[in-house]
Amino acid sequence: MIHIDELEANVTSFSAKRVACGVAILWTIGSDSPLRAQISVGTWVQQSGASATGGLTMTVETCCNGGRRLIYRIPGIDMVMTVESSFDGKDAAVMVGGKASGQTMGIKRVDDHHTVAVLKLNGKTFGTSKSTLSADGRTLTVENDYTSTAGGRPVGKQTETWVRK
Repeated sequence: MIHIDELEANVTSFSAKRVACGVAILWTIGSDSPLRAQISVGTWVQQSGASATGGLTMTVETCCNGGRRLIYRIPGIDMVMTVESSFDGKDAAVMVGGKASGQTMGIKRVDDHHTVAVLKLNGKTFGTSKSTLSADGRTLTVENDYTSTAGGRPVGKQTETWVRK
C-alpha cells in the first residue's frame, strides 16, 4: 500500500518530468488560421524521450479566450495532468488530479512552428523547452534543457518526439 507522502513525492516527481511534454503541443496555439486551429486540437502520442514509457498522450482543447487546455493522461497510474495557457509567456499552473502541483509553465508562441516555455517548480526555474512542428504538421520535436534536478530530472538536455494520433 502506498502512503500519502510517497504518493505526493511520486506525483511531484512525475509531473515535473512531464511538464515539458506540454510544450510539445504549444506551437499549435499561436495562429488564428483555421488550418492551424484544426491541427492544434486533438490527441498526440509521445514516441521518444525520457518519459516515453508507453502510452503517454496529450489532448489539446480550446479554452481560455483563445488559449488551449493541455490534458495529459498517464497510463499505469491513472493520473491526469492539466495546463491551461493563453500562450502569452505568463506562468500557467500545472494541475495534477485537479490540484495545484507547485509547477508552472510560461509558454510563448514564437511563430507558427515554434514555441518556448519556462518551467518552474515552487517559483524557481528548473528548465526551458523549445518545440518545433514538422512541415507536414504531424510530428513535434521538443528540446528540453533542465538546469536543476527539480522534480527528479537530471540536469542536461533531452529531446522528445510526439506524433499526431
